[in-house]
Amino acid sequence: MSTAAIADSHAADHGHDDHDHHEAGFWRKYFFSTDHKMIGMQYGYTALFFLAFGFYLMLCMRWSIAFPGEQLPWYLRLFLVDKFVSNGVMDGGLYNMFGAMHGTIMVFLGIVPLGFAAFGNYVTPLQIGAIDMAFPRLNMASFWCFFIGGIMMLGSFFMPSGAAQVGWTNYSPLATTAQLDYPSVFWTGQTMWLLSMVFIITSSLLGAVNFIATIINLRAKGLTWMRLPFFVWAMMVTGFLLLLAFPPLEVAAIMQLMDRLAYSSFFVPQGLLIDGQPFNVSGGGSPLLYQHLFWFLAHPEVYVLLLPAIAIVAEVIPANTRKPLWGYRSMVYGVLVLGFLSFIVWAHHMYMTGMGAWVSAFFQTTTVLISVPSVILLTCLLISLWGGSIRFTVPMLWATAFLPMFGIGGLTGLPLAFNLIDLHLHDTYYVIGHFHYVVAPGVLFGLFAGIYHWFPKQTGRQMNTFLGHLHFWPSLVGMNMLFAPMMVQGIAGFHRRWYDGGLSFPLTTEKPLFEAGTFFSKIFANGEVITLRDLNILMTYGAGVLALAQIPFIINFFGSQVFGKKTHSDNPWKATTFDWATPTPPPHGNFTSEPVAYKGPYEYSVPGDSDDFSPQWEPTKKEDSKPEEEPALV
Repeated sequence: MSTAAIADSHAADHGHDDHDHHEAGFWRKYFFSTDHKMIGMQYGYTALFFLAFGFYLMLCMRWSIAFPGEQLPWYLRLFLVDKFVSNGVMDGGLYNMFGAMHGTIMVFLGIVPLGFAAFGNYVTPLQIGAIDMAFPRLNMASFWCFFIGGIMMLGSFFMPSGAAQVGWTNYSPLATTAQLDYPSVFWTGQTMWLLSMVFIITSSLLGAVNFIATIINLRAKGLTWMRLPFFVWAMMVTGFLLLLAFPPLEVAAIMQLMDRLAYSSFFVPQGLLIDGQPFNVSGGGSPLLYQHLFWFLAHPEVYVLLLPAIAIVAEVIPANTRKPLWGYRSMVYGVLVLGFLSFIVWAHHMYMTGMGAWVSAFFQTTTVLISVPSVILLTCLLISLWGGSIRFTVPMLWATAFLPMFGIGGLTGLPLAFNLIDLHLHDTYYVIGHFHYVVAPGVLFGLFAGIYHWFPKQTGRQMNTFLGHLHFWPSLVGMNMLFAPMMVQGIAGFHRRWYDGGLSFPLTTEKPLFEAGTFFSKIFANGEVITLRDLNILMTYGAGVLALAQIPFIINFFGSQVFGKKTHSDNPWKATTFDWATPTPPPHGNFTSEPVAYKGPYEYSVPGDSDDFSPQWEPTKKEDSKPEEEPALV
């Protein structure tokens, strides 16, 4: 269906005054906007705030691990620490609270909203030639559900009980029975965690429906399925993942709420003892049921985190190599297979629950199989670099660094597919290192590439290149200083929840990594023995380097919006997709005329062309180019 065909329905949905030439009021424009670009920016700024807050929680935890029993420095105590401990020293309870909230905030309030909601909202309608999302008011409702959920999550820190403390997975029966000794169970951090998750999941479901409807119905004339940019394919698959995987977790959250507030027993077994006393509920529930519901969402959620980053890299690389995306069709089919397989691997997180050999064998097989489409995507991106005239712009630096970082994250996950190995590595720092290589230097590097890539289109100004390099190189070093040693510690048996860095378990943590007098001990420890626990200090310094590296980004991101060099072209990267055919910044309605697609999304360095790029919206020179048509899907 063409953009022109739906213009009237959009006008009705936006309201009669949205498409005339009257300027919207301040609140309508910046807070209650139905314009997909403003909503994308709302998601983006909010998600960046939550990422910064989640990073702060991690810095506090890393200090506790590296320097157990020592007072946190003043700049880490400014916000929350002094509220919970009087001496500025983190104890186990505060560490558990920060750990639970770090994981929750980074995943559900940071990376997913930034990757899928922010970039997806801003870029997807532009790339398919649409004037907006299919359901603009639903889009606004989606953001406000997310925002309310985020405020509730932050507000839980200031309740008498503090925030949730039982891990980001919120397993029952521990989560069901935590913080029950307060006068009002409703006004506890554990209950607020569940309520906020209901709002966050509702937001994701509304957004997923909107994305799927938009991509299927609002593509421009001539924009057939195999002319869609890979970014759009990834957003549609991500939408389906959210739509199908999030409802089980929302149901689980509501059931756990009933267990806490109404004393039901969905996840509470019989014979449960609390402080030596029988827990006064009927019992008969299944804690394993909660794990199944959680992980049925949480493994597709990994690809909800990952696919937007891969999609961004797939847009940045062709624009900076000046050649087509290699294996475009293979990548499309690969991402579709990846989406399907992501629903049948969840129980590899549950090998420790005692599943039978046949069930275990099934999930081991599917977990190995899902690596195949992942390798296809990574291989296509790597080969796309071959023979290209590479421009190492700042977005390209982040995109190329994404490839090996994601590769490390994926390869270190393969051993965990096998239950024999997972029995040893489960709940160790190896798992933490593997997961963080995927979502930190992996996903976040892709998202940073997107910020630098589309910043000129959003603002009409360019980010400073020097500050971009000052952001990238220390981030690359800091990320690897932080996460690479986790692999070594995890193989040695370091548990992921030792708040004192393993000080209480010297038989494991005091094993020598480098004996006294060896080469590395002479360089780093004056010839003294370096133990596995000493890696905690190295990782904490890495976290500090990573934190300092974000200062140039903050200055660059906000300063360039005011002082950045103005772009003199609507297409500064000389790219080929529809998002670069709009005025800069794109106005309400996006396009000045109806966009028409005449060719594929990555027509770079076409033989016989005078330029090294051939945009989708320009007719080919061979004929008067009638755009391809395809039967309507509705």
